[in-house]
Formats: sequence, C-alpha cells, structure tokens
Amino acid sequence: MDDQPDGGTDALPTSAVLRQRAATGTGSGLRGGPHGPAADVPEATPGTWAPLALSTFRWLWIAQLVSNIGTWMQTVGAQWMLVSQPNAATLTAMAQAASLLPVLFVSLPAGVLADVFDRRRYLAGVFGAAVVVGGALAVLTAVGLVTPLVLLMLTFGLGVTSALAGPAWQAIQPELVPPRLIPAAAGLGSMNINIARAIGPAVAGVLLLAVSPAVLFAINAVSTVAVVGAVLAWRRPPEPERDAEPLVSALRSGSRYVLNAPGVRRVLLRVALFVVPGSALWALLAVVASQRLRLGPGGYGMLLGALGLGAVIGALGLSRVRDRVSRGVLLVGASLLYVLGQAGAALVGGPALLVVLLVLAGVGWLVVLSTFSTTLQLTLPAWVRARGMATYLIVLVGGQGVGAVAWGLIAEKVGIGHALLIATGLLLLGVLSQAWWPLLARTGRQDPRVDTIWPEPDVDDAIDLDPRTGPVVVEIRHVVTGDVPRFLDAAERVGVSRRRTGATSWALYQDAADAAVFVEVFVVPTWGEHLRQHHDRLTGYDRELDVRMRAFTDQPSVIRHLVPPGD
Repeated sequence: MDDQPDGGTDALPTSAVLRQRAATGTGSGLRGGPHGPAADVPEATPGTWAPLALSTFRWLWIAQLVSNIGTWMQTVGAQWMLVSQPNAATLTAMAQAASLLPVLFVSLPAGVLADVFDRRRYLAGVFGAAVVVGGALAVLTAVGLVTPLVLLMLTFGLGVTSALAGPAWQAIQPELVPPRLIPAAAGLGSMNINIARAIGPAVAGVLLLAVSPAVLFAINAVSTVAVVGAVLAWRRPPEPERDAEPLVSALRSGSRYVLNAPGVRRVLLRVALFVVPGSALWALLAVVASQRLRLGPGGYGMLLGALGLGAVIGALGLSRVRDRVSRGVLLVGASLLYVLGQAGAALVGGPALLVVLLVLAGVGWLVVLSTFSTTLQLTLPAWVRARGMATYLIVLVGGQGVGAVAWGLIAEKVGIGHALLIATGLLLLGVLSQAWWPLLARTGRQDPRVDTIWPEPDVDDAIDLDPRTGPVVVEIRHVVTGDVPRFLDAAERVGVSRRRTGATSWALYQDAADAAVFVEVFVVPTWGEHLRQHHDRLTGYDRELDVRMRAFTDQPSVIRHLVPPGD
C-alpha cells in the first residue's frame, strides 16, 4: 500500500472500481452543473496541450505566463544591480534568497487561509498587494533611492506575496481540470515558468543595454495586473455551505495530515535532497556569467534562457517519456541531466558549451519538479490540498532559499567553482539515495476524492453537543474470524488513516476475555473535527483501507462515541 517503494507490489490489491474512478473521475465544473472540465475535453488520451482547451485554465495560464516573464525580468534587473558591488557572490545569492525565504514563514499559514476562505478572492487580494510592492520598487529605483539593502527588503516583500499566493494557486489547479488532466496541467504549469525563464531574462538583458533596472521593475508590476484580472474573471462555482474550520485547528489538522501521510513525507524528502544542492546553480549563475565568463547582462540572460529552453523541451516530451519508464528511472535520469549542467557551470570555460549543458539541466529541472508536483496534486484530498501544497512549497522554495544563502557564503570562502562542485557532489549523493528512499508506489495513484465511510453518529437527545466539545474518544469493536496477523497489518494501515484525517492518537486492543474481539480506540480533539472526519476528510483510499480491514470480520462493527460529561 502506501509504504511500498515505487514499483513495489501491494500486499492488499486495489479495487478495480476504485482504479477506474481514479482514472476517469471528473473534477468540479468551472461554471457548475454538467458542463465542467470533463465535459469539455475529448475522450482521447490527453496530450501536453489538452488542458488549454478549457477556457478558464487557458486564460489563467496566459496571465501567469505574462506575470512570470515580468518576474524573471525583475530578477535579472535586481541581480545585475548587485554584481558590481563588493561581495557580489553573497549579495546576488541573497537577492534570490530574499525572494524565496518568505515561504518558510508564510506558506503554511497561507495554506490554511486558502483552505478556509474563498480562494478566488484570496488570490485577487494577494496579487493586488504584489502590484503595490512591485510598483514601489520601480518608483524608488527610478528616483535613485534604492540601495542594496532597500532592494533586498522590497524583494523580500515580493517574496512574501508570492509565498502567500503559492498554496492557493497550486490548490486551484485540480478545480480547473479533471483528474486525468492533472499531469498535463502540472507539466504546463512548469512549462509556463520555464517559457518565462527563456523569454524574460533574454528580454531583460537586451533592455538593460538601453534602460535602467527601474523599467524592468515597472514591467513586472504591470504584468501582475494580468493575473489579478484573470482571477477576478474566473467564475468559481460556489462551495457547499459549511462552517469554516477555525484557523488554529486547521493549522494543526493540516500538520497531522502531512505527518501521517508516508507517501507525502517521502516526496518532501526527495524534493529537499534535490533542490538544496541544486539551488547552487541558480544562486551563482549571475556571478559565473559576470566574473568567470566575463559576459554582460545579455550573456547572463542567454544562460538563464538556456535553462528555460531546456525546461520547455522537457515539458513537451515529458508525457511521452512518462508512459515508457517508471517514476524512479525518470527521476534518476533527469537528476543526472541537471548534474551535468551544474558541473558545467563550475568547469566549462566557454559560453557555447555551457549553454548546451544548461539546456540539458533545464530539461532535468523541469522533469524532476513536475513529477513531484503532479504526484502531490494527485495525492492530496481537497480538504487539505492547499495546506499540503504549502508544505511542499516550504521544502521546494524554502530549500532553494536556504541553499542560495549557503552557497553564496561558501562561494565567498572557497570560490565559485569549488562551491558548485561541492553542491554537485551532494546532488549526486541525493541521486544515489533513490535506491534507499524512492517514492512510494501508491503515492499519486490512490483515490483522493471524498467518500462516506461511517454512518452518522448516534447522539442521545439528552446530550447537547457543541462543535467545540472535546476531546472525543471513538471506540470501534471488531470481531475477527479471518487471518489475525493480516487483520493486524490492515488495522495498522487504518490507524494511519485515522491519524491522517484528524485523530491525535490511535491504538488497537484485544479483549482478554475473547481473543476474537479487537477494539480500535482513537481520540479526536473536538466533536466538530470528528464530524469533519465523517463528512469531508475520508477519501476513496481511506474506504479501501477500511474495507480491507473489515474483510477479516464477519459481523458489523460496533461504534461508540465518548464525550466529556456536560455541566
């Protein structure tokens, strides 16, 4: 099941019905009713561009592309303002870190907000704030008031808005396309970033020959307006009426989910092992271009553009390669391509060969991160999707930010080439660790949709239960007539499901007077959270685990709910 390595065999076979539902299920309609994404997409096997047939996805994708081009132009302008400063390696790395590190502090609360409130309005507000910060940076630069410290502070402010928007933006993707198009949509999302990476730096490098960085900052601010307009134009279907989960409770339940989802934890580990050493190339490339290769801003834009071009090539070919090799082989091969590019930045003395190696590195970067993103989007259920993606972004973007600071400081001590080689060695060790810590086989392949498993709890009319009542102790009595060791194994998996969906503790006991009787006991913080387990949090995968455990019993289980006595 979820603890099998990628390519392993499940101890408990997957239901054919659940497999079909996961493969052909439909997502939420963009306008409600039967005319949602699934109705708009042809039945043929989806290709790379299939999600663009859906109008809302298409317009949001185009707006994101415009904004991403502006972001990369802003990045080039900011880094080029710093390459002539003393301690340039540290400062340029710090500029990248300033845009990335806010995710460590903001992303998880942002995920809570995106799961609790309307994501459309939330995104419009956050992107509106980004327009204001970007505009301030442009104006202050134009009037000559931007010092390196001011530049880093305002870059940090833009990073905060990006961190606030990231979880919600990731979480809306499954609302825009049906499940079978999520891999293609994730590929297009990565392609979007990398088309922008190919275009933005090149355009910025040319413009810097004639204009000041203030113009690039102004273009970035204006480009973000496109995203605000596209988000406001999206007619998101109204969600069913439900009580909003308290923010602190939502933060805790999201953390419990990640801690008790082995497949999600393994994805996060693999992301960290890749991006922390891999961030050295992004952090130091401006200094490589300026100091090692003696290139101007146009040359730096060319190097960044090579990475972006490679990523676009990777996105175009990913769907075909994904059908032919396992995820493990795909991740190892793509990581090795990135190793070539990072090692080339340390060793190659001419720009022509380095451009070729950076194209290969761009292919590897896109394939690795698109595979991780797709896997998580197909794994996370709707109730915790933004919080789960927030955790992913903390590792992905925060790892790059921490890495950027570290590699900048290391480069100051040992030199740019040696720093890149050290990072490349660590990256190779991460690739080798795939043999011990691969992605788990079921991650991204189980049914994440809400499914009702439990009957409504019986409550005596004399007991007045408030959603804040708690803690709630749930006892489930099973009479086992089948293979007890296999029942125990299945029950342990169910215990992980209970903790993942809200229980703070879970245990299984055997009746000393009757060896066939086993009792699950788990604790949920409040009655309201237990009701969310009933109605919002259990998925088709949780049902599958429950059904497998009950296959070893021959009579209905008996459920009791124990609550604190009233006044």
